[in-house]
Amino acid sequence: MATETLENVEGRDIGSGVSIIRERTDVDGSGPKLHRHPYRETFVIIRGRARFTVGDAEHEGGAGDVLVVPADTAHKFAVIGPEIYEAVHIHESDRFITEWLE
Repeated sequence: MATETLENVEGRDIGSGVSIIRERTDVDGSGPKLHRHPYRETFVIIRGRARFTVGDAEHEGGAGDVLVVPADTAHKFAVIGPEIYEAVHIHESDRFITEWLE
């Protein structure tokens, strides 16, 4: 299995104030490069594990964990394989706004 984005939904397309990314992968080390948003992002991990960098801190998240990244905070994550990582990423905006830092 490779990285698979199951669904990206921008809230403005469905009359919602939040946008959603559903992701599933078993590729060890995969994940987005350092970036930030002008709104909070919440990660709900369904299964698997990932190492998150949020500002200057590192956190390991696993199945059942919920991580909240404050607005304007640089963050990234890398999947810790070989397990499948599956999560829902909730963006508190009716559209995706991303500033890539790497």
